[in-house]
Amino acid sequence: MRVRDIIDKIFLIEIFKGLLLTLKMLFSKSVTIQYPFERRKIHDGFRGKHALVRDPFTGDGKCIGCMRCTTVCPSRCIYIKREKTENRMVVTDYVIDASRCIFCAYCVEACPVCALVLTEDFEYSSYTRKSLIFDKEQLLKNWDEFVSKWPHDFYFNKFWQPPGIDPSRWPKTKREQKPIPIKRVIEIEKEKDE
Repeated sequence: MRVRDIIDKIFLIEIFKGLLLTLKMLFSKSVTIQYPFERRKIHDGFRGKHALVRDPFTGDGKCIGCMRCTTVCPSRCIYIKREKTENRMVVTDYVIDASRCIFCAYCVEACPVCALVLTEDFEYSSYTRKSLIFDKEQLLKNWDEFVSKWPHDFYFNKFWQPPGIDPSRWPKTKREQKPIPIKRVIEIEKEKDE
């Protein structure tokens, strides 16, 4: 054992170094937040609760039943039931099992009509698995809840037109997708109720 090591042990140098570090951190700015009283800023592209986008003009979901989301989903958590009525494909049931979802957002990117979105809502934990299985009505309700809290007049999800892909390869509806008006639609609904 060297003389330096003996001195360190006698005068408890390592312990004082540790205490000095603790004292230094005591007066530094805290990195933790007091959730749920404080909340982090949610950045663009956050992948939270699933929702089916409601068409602002018809009031129904925008899904056309093309099945692209089910095809690209790596966890196979999307189930769509559709039927053809009057030469038109109608989605009768749309189910997402959020407990199986890995939140990759491939379904959002693949949708040609921008009908699906992963909202910024992340507080939907549950004790039952059944409540994490969203049917079409629940997905539309998730959209309504999300847009009611949205602070802006328009909404546009960055996964609807993902960067890095040549826009000429997107379907026409995806290329022409503009931000969805939110506040105006809510105002129209309020006017209808009055």
